[in-house]
Amino acid sequence: MMACQQWPEPVIRVQALAESGLTTIPDRFIKPKSQRVTNNNTSHASNPNLANFHTHDHDNINIPVIDMKYIYGGGGEGWREEALRSVAEACKEWGFFQVVNHGVSHELMKSAREVWREFFHQPLEVKEEYANSPLTYEGYGSRLGVKKGAILDWSDYFFLHYMPCSLRDQAKWPALPTSLRKIIAEYGEEVVKLGGRMLEILSINLGLREDFLLNAFGGEKDLGACLRVNFYPKCPQPDLTMGLSSHSDPGGMTILLPDENVSGLQVRKGDDWITVKPVPNAFIINMGDQIQVLSNAIYKSIEHRVIVNSNKDRVSLAFFYNPRSDILIQPAEELVTKDRPALYSPMTFDEYRLFIRTKGPSGKAQVESLASKCDSN
Repeated sequence: MMACQQWPEPVIRVQALAESGLTTIPDRFIKPKSQRVTNNNTSHASNPNLANFHTHDHDNINIPVIDMKYIYGGGGEGWREEALRSVAEACKEWGFFQVVNHGVSHELMKSAREVWREFFHQPLEVKEEYANSPLTYEGYGSRLGVKKGAILDWSDYFFLHYMPCSLRDQAKWPALPTSLRKIIAEYGEEVVKLGGRMLEILSINLGLREDFLLNAFGGEKDLGACLRVNFYPKCPQPDLTMGLSSHSDPGGMTILLPDENVSGLQVRKGDDWITVKPVPNAFIINMGDQIQVLSNAIYKSIEHRVIVNSNKDRVSLAFFYNPRSDILIQPAEELVTKDRPALYSPMTFDEYRLFIRTKGPSGKAQVESLASKCDSN
């Protein structure tokens, strides 16, 4: 329990709050009106100046879906080129896409989701044994950011390191359910392979050597990978709060295993918020800030957020595929020209992620500040 005392205020476990039967949420979770999803389905999101900022949930709008079998030989060369082009367009136009036929066992995906759902339904004292601190964030947590008095999100989570192997400590992973450590070790191994394949595809599409991004991340053995399992309890006043506030991911690339039964992820597209409808057995992949920097903003990280539900809990597994923490990240020389100079100053991922760990989710403020520093140099 000592770890909890390192947060600026006593830790509030959202699931325990939700299960207490309360009918109104505490003030600490009530977002400013400009950041809520309103009843008439419009929202001003993180920018109150966007007067026509809409939330869309129409059947005909969804992020692109990529069938990876065509990239790996299914259908011949013409199909492969078309699939690679689809990935490139998705990266430029959306920053988000879903992948099917990705090579990860559907049974393993299902087991991973179920075993974490079981963990979050363990008694509170079992979960508290893994209470995290702001030092590493590893373990059972309920807030992102250490700003005192911050308005909190309606979620709990479990964060663990997976790569490099020197940081992987299974003793810090839950011992209950008893199958969790084995399932997550296997799941992590498969998702890391998928991440490597995706980095190759992105490198090829950017006109770089196929191992460019993997090497820029520190190489196969040294790249960083971690898992944050998000638990969004049902909420009696979902229109007043958010499961996860608007942000872009600070790392390289995120491979998300969504809850197939409950939608919650929303992606910003221009002045709209699009509710993502998960395709069965698909992963949702999105570009993080480090890919934006390395690609010199050819690919951009995109703001996204999570809404909560009054009837159902929701579980998702976000696997962050990141550069090694001490490696300098800067635009690829091949993508810097006289017409398109380097837009970002070099910075290590460790320096970079201090921002979100201090302030919590805050739109795209971090990557934009990096660009403005470069302009002033």
